[in-house]
Amino acid sequence: MGNRLTKIYTRTGDAGTTGLGINERIAKDSLRIHAIGDIDELNSAMALAAETLTEQPDVLADLRQIQHDLFDLGGELAMPGHSLLDEAIVAELEEKIDDRNAELPPLKNFILPGGSDANARLHLARAICRRAERTVITFNQSEDHPHLLAQTYLNRLSDFLFVLSRFVLKLQGGDEVLWQTRHKP
Repeated sequence: MGNRLTKIYTRTGDAGTTGLGINERIAKDSLRIHAIGDIDELNSAMALAAETLTEQPDVLADLRQIQHDLFDLGGELAMPGHSLLDEAIVAELEEKIDDRNAELPPLKNFILPGGSDANARLHLARAICRRAERTVITFNQSEDHPHLLAQTYLNRLSDFLFVLSRFVLKLQGGDEVLWQTRHKP
């Protein structure tokens, strides 16, 4: 692959537009760009979580692969009509959810983010993932050709991040933070 970024600033976005991968310019505040931005933010949150899990090679490998998949997903949104991902990616996440969840005790109470740095970072990524999902849903409602795989993938990814946060906390020997309301029934 040749050099793709020869100049970092181009000044072409100064007027409030940005280029898509199909030689088309759109407003930087469009729903498509909001969706791409939320997915980019999620990818960064995944990196923060991954950096706390370098001693868990299987978990780290999962997170790194998801980062690549999120980059592809953003690419699909930046290049309408192009596909890099398929339904198999959702099935793979479901399998990972089932595998990790099988090793966890059943939930008997709501839990809060925390118990370890990695757990908190995975919960942060999960919350950002839910926002990205909401943005993609809104984007899809405005499109003639909605990106339904993005919507499904992000929904499943947030489930995976919830289970993974619990799984990692168990690996690290931490305790889940159980929700306790101040108000008694």
